[in-house]
Amino acid sequence: MDDWQQEWWKQLEKTAADMEKFFVDVEEATESFVDEVSENVSSFLEQFQSGIFEEVDYLIQDFIDVLIDTSDEIDSVFGEEWENFADDDFTSVSYHQPSAKSNSACINCANYHGQSYNGNLLVCAMHPSGWDGDDCPDWQEDK
Repeated sequence: MDDWQQEWWKQLEKTAADMEKFFVDVEEATESFVDEVSENVSSFLEQFQSGIFEEVDYLIQDFIDVLIDTSDEIDSVFGEEWENFADDDFTSVSYHQPSAKSNSACINCANYHGQSYNGNLLVCAMHPSGWDGDDCPDWQEDK
């Protein structure tokens, strides 16, 4: 009777040993797979990053070349007029109060702007040149 019990225990021990070997093999295969994938992903990311830097560098250089070519064309088309335009002072701003003679419909109006930019008066957003009559339909009391 002891014979079949010993055989059964031997078979159980062999099965346990085979299962342990199987799990060790799976662990080694998994580690190898993870290492290989990690190396491949690292290599891909390095190449991708390098490629992006190169592409951005090419795009920036192309943009600079276009700017240089365009500035030469602008200079040749406009000549001295372009230089004079670029030297203009666009910061001359002054305020004009509405009066009985000038923009009378705007007196005490909340919408009145009254700023003059390089000699061009902007009365308000609704009527940039002002209202011709005495009663502006957009007049609102200035509070």
